Amino acid sequence: MEGGIQRPLPRIQGRRIISAPRLGEPTTSNANHVTAGMTSTALRAPQSQPPEAHSLLGKLNGPWHKRALQAFMIIVVVHLAEHLVQAYQAYVLKWPLHQARGVLGQAFPWLVHSEVLHYGYALIMLVGIWMLSPGFVGRSRAWWLAALVIQFWHHIEHALLQGQAIAGRTLFGAPVPTSIVQLWIPRLELHLFYNTLVFVPMMVAMYYHVFPRVPDAARMRCSCALRSHPATA
Repeated sequence: MEGGIQRPLPRIQGRRIISAPRLGEPTTSNANHVTAGMTSTALRAPQSQPPEAHSLLGKLNGPWHKRALQAFMIIVVVHLAEHLVQAYQAYVLKWPLHQARGVLGQAFPWLVHSEVLHYGYALIMLVGIWMLSPGFVGRSRAWWLAALVIQFWHHIEHALLQGQAIAGRTLFGAPVPTSIVQLWIPRLELHLFYNTLVFVPMMVAMYYHVFPRVPDAARMRCSCALRSHPATA
């Protein structure tokens, strides 16, 4: 029609009729190229991480787990060493119990006699073990949770001592604040035993965490593992 837009006539190839594309309509080759480009972009897009991975707890048990464990274990080892020095002073050097105050206690006696500090450390231990537990998997997690249970009871014993100090009243008719198991085991030996009892499963957990089995290593979100062992029963 004169004056209108003329559409191009279809081309005939053999018996097949190939219509020319309409104005603005992508050709088959262009469409395939766009689709391939979209697919390639989708494959290259980074996978979204769960929201909890960006929280403090998620980072502590992911990229920060190794450094957090190292710092935490330094605190644990130093505290256990203080208890060992106290036992050495009392049983080897034969010092009176009120003078067997470890290393720091010689310079700061109130560190040994303050129930607030003893309870505070027991609470820090409990919270630290709990916060770092999600980073452990498999066999290492079982041992780490065992340490958590023991430390929970250790914390209860210190809470009883702290409560008596605050109330100004002692339990069981004792002249000084006394915990439950302290009725049978003296305080120096008892809390050395508690700290050792928590420390041992923590060390076993650390071994299985640093040298995990292959299935456990595949589930870890941190960089703590040095090398993995083949899976064993």
